[in-house]
Amino acid sequence: MRYDPADSELFVRNRSRLRELLSGSSIAILNSNDVMPTNADGTMLLKQNTDLYYLSGIDQEESILLLFPDAKKENDREILFIRETNEHIAIWEGEKLTKKKATALSGVKNIQWTNLFDETLHRLIQQAEHVYLNVNEHLRPEITVQTRDSRFIKKCMAAYPLHKFERLAPLMHRLRIIKDEEEVKMLQKACDITEAGFRRILQFVKPGVAEWEVEAEYIHEFIRNKSKGFAYIPIIGSGKNALCLHYMENNQVCEDGEMLLMDVGAEYGNWNADMTRTIPVNGKFTDRQRAVYNSVLNVLRKCNEIMRPGMLPSDYQKKSVAFMEEELIKLELIDADEANKQSDEKPLVKKYFMHGTSHHLGLDVHDVSPTEEPFAVGMVFTIEPGIYIPEENMGIRLENDFLIGEGKNIDLMANIPIEADEIEALMATA
Repeated sequence: MRYDPADSELFVRNRSRLRELLSGSSIAILNSNDVMPTNADGTMLLKQNTDLYYLSGIDQEESILLLFPDAKKENDREILFIRETNEHIAIWEGEKLTKKKATALSGVKNIQWTNLFDETLHRLIQQAEHVYLNVNEHLRPEITVQTRDSRFIKKCMAAYPLHKFERLAPLMHRLRIIKDEEEVKMLQKACDITEAGFRRILQFVKPGVAEWEVEAEYIHEFIRNKSKGFAYIPIIGSGKNALCLHYMENNQVCEDGEMLLMDVGAEYGNWNADMTRTIPVNGKFTDRQRAVYNSVLNVLRKCNEIMRPGMLPSDYQKKSVAFMEEELIKLELIDADEANKQSDEKPLVKKYFMHGTSHHLGLDVHDVSPTEEPFAVGMVFTIEPGIYIPEENMGIRLENDFLIGEGKNIDLMANIPIEADEIEALMATA
């Protein structure tokens, strides 16, 4: 295994917390993700179902977790099914998990081969009234590909139509929104690897360097530090490319006088970092670039001050936009009198700052959460304000990851350079 796995006690605790939320006489079933095809006989690498991973720590295809807290036999109360390996699979695909290794990773004592799942379910479901099934209920994706979970839902509901079927996703969202200390350790490791990548970049970037070369420097540093790579497709946009929020081509050359926006993060053990930095390609901010940069940094810091337990995300976003309005007036991008006359939708601000300021972070980069849940201790959020000025071919965004704490928030990226003077000083030593 490339990464050092999280302590199996994390997954034991996670399953225990889920059991407390299940109705009486309930079975919960989660499937791993598919290994997705490309073309011909090609396949992608497995991207594990994060709910399954959250409860089991198993990062292998064709895995199934069955939880039945009220089963008559103690050995049936949690069962992990994994793919049985053989000599042929070992030669062509490499080693798969043994039952002993699966127990060590997950803390589940009853490990069975996946081919025994159907008969085991048929035996146990007769004892249950409720069946909790899992599906992706994140608000943002457009899901066009059928998953193993979605196929299983159809099969299970057809085979056992008189059972009471329940949604597992709301319970998982409730659990995953608050991060365990062990999760925070893994997130911090991902942030530290991201820091290593950024410091490497500060020694590398100069006029004439290509965006794809910057991407290559990051991935080199991430992988050498035991990450599987980027937490998400990196955005590395110089000049006008920084104006596109989801620019991912990374195919242009960085020119003298431009700013380079880099929205990148390393994953570690399936947990994700999410960082954005914007630096001058030539290592020196112009007065205008520095002024816009410092305005973005001011908004980030003000947002951190108000992201405190009890505040609603919608109220937080309104205040974030108000902070940004103040900065845009200082930068003479919008007029103060006109700003006072605009509607609550703040169209003048949205011309230069058109996206949300924060999102949950964890096993998913845009991590799951209940809708409009107030901020609470133990949540991890990004804070990522930006100013995008098309008429100046300049986009500047900054982003750090924060753990909401009792007295104050903890910046998981506190060691990653962000001050303009520090950026210039580090680039000058290249």
